[in-house]
Amino acid sequence: MAAATSIKLDDELKGRVQQLADARQRSSHWIMREAIKQYVAREEKREAFKQDALHAWEEYQRTGRHLTQEEADTWLQQLEAGDDTEPPACHT
Repeated sequence: MAAATSIKLDDELKGRVQQLADARQRSSHWIMREAIKQYVAREEKREAFKQDALHAWEEYQRTGRHLTQEEADTWLQQLEAGDDTEPPACHT
């Protein structure tokens, strides 16, 4: 169920949204909704990436387990070449 939300835009941005809406043969409402939806999806992915990195850092600090850059690069090169290889074992 959708709920109405108001948003205040300055005249310049409102005009830009309307010009884009006209060019795309869409309503300004559709343009703003689509922009918000894409922004939120992008920021959710960015936040998930950040949280994954923080958890990985915490895990490394707790265990000391890691790969060297050379080990990771070699594995990634194998994947890029089409070899479906397992990642190297982590070590301390």
